[in-house]
Amino acid sequence: MIKFTNLTGAEEIGSNSYLLEIDGTRVVLDAGMHPKREGHAAKPQYSLIGEKAPDAIFVTHSHLDHIGTLPVLQELYPSSPVYMTNGTAVLAEAMLHNSVNVMTSKRTSEGIVEYPFFTHGDLDRIVDGWTERSYNEAFRIGKHGEVMSVLYDAGHILGSCGVYLESPSGHSVLYTGDIQLEDQSMIPGADLPADGVDTLIIECTRGSAERAVHYTREKELERLASAISETLAANGAVLIPVFALGKSQELLYNIQKFKEEGKIPDVPVYFGGLGSKVTGIYDKLSDVTPRMNPGYRLKEVVETLPLPRQGKAPLRVSPGNIYLVSSGMMNEKTPSNSLAEQVLPKSNNAILFVGYCDPDSPAGALKATPPGELVKLREKGGQAVPRNCRVESFDFSGHAPREALVEYIHLLHPKRVVLVHGDPEAIEWMRDEVQRILPGMEIVIPEPGATYDLMD
Repeated sequence: MIKFTNLTGAEEIGSNSYLLEIDGTRVVLDAGMHPKREGHAAKPQYSLIGEKAPDAIFVTHSHLDHIGTLPVLQELYPSSPVYMTNGTAVLAEAMLHNSVNVMTSKRTSEGIVEYPFFTHGDLDRIVDGWTERSYNEAFRIGKHGEVMSVLYDAGHILGSCGVYLESPSGHSVLYTGDIQLEDQSMIPGADLPADGVDTLIIECTRGSAERAVHYTREKELERLASAISETLAANGAVLIPVFALGKSQELLYNIQKFKEEGKIPDVPVYFGGLGSKVTGIYDKLSDVTPRMNPGYRLKEVVETLPLPRQGKAPLRVSPGNIYLVSSGMMNEKTPSNSLAEQVLPKSNNAILFVGYCDPDSPAGALKATPPGELVKLREKGGQAVPRNCRVESFDFSGHAPREALVEYIHLLHPKRVVLVHGDPEAIEWMRDEVQRILPGMEIVIPEPGATYDLMD
């Protein structure tokens, strides 16, 4: 008997969390926090788990939409063991401590009385309960070790994994988490099972985005190098909004390679905050986690300059510099949002997006604004400024393109597919395409809060 309950509470990418019941063993997969909701609405529907503690909790990686409420879940079920890779454990501790700071600030500035969901002290206490497992290491969970488990490299960010579970009756389940099947600049592509999976639970993040026919990562890097070089040659400033975890490290590495190869001049790169702390973790684990370039330590090779600490000095843009700063969505009160207002009005400047931008975010609003028109990046305060600078987007996603996801499903040929972690349009495209190439395949699209019997 296999049952699956969607705990997310939203038909979109958000507070990712799922309850899987396998022949009586109950497992929670991920414990996220919704990036666009606040307070209790940002939590998964943990009440659906019930009073009985899960036999295990698995965390696939350290992005907050997958780990943001892990301390809340652990507080509810303190006896449940928590499994993750070493890379995820080290990164998760840093990301969750930063989340405490963000939530505390929002309690003060926005009056969200539920925040913070947990404290720094709570985190220091619960991390000792995390159990680290290596990739491809088989181990057993459940009261009597009934269910065999393996964590596979998911290729998304440092430490990311897919979770394989095999029941006493022989039914096998693979939950991919977030996956990238292709090599990135620093992180190798996923190393997931090629067969032997009955039920596949797979992400659909990029299901609504068609990749360009002639896309290659090498061509995209050349395009990025040219955009940076041309902007600097015009005595402009380059703003690259990035996420602190994953994208920052990829871009630091490539900007350094551009300099070494003479594709861009050796100009200052401003970088700091949480991204710098995460980069230190990437370096610390450079010899013990899968890498395209084992032993490469960014902080030993890449020279960067820190931005002034928030509130200590104004953020100022100067021509001839590269600003690699958070957040990737240019959310309010982040360096990329503040700097963008200075970069936008001048035609010799550039804002270069290197990842996904939610249409409802300030970055999404900017990308939708035609050249020359006014755009306002802050709801409270700030002023509308003309979009005169160069604005371009590049595809360096840590998520597999939809075509690769479908190819993997075709290769694996499971008995059923459960489509998760995608907006409705993305889920629908994935469903239609899987039905086209694998007619008769059982496809489950789980609604928030609903439970599904997955039978052979």
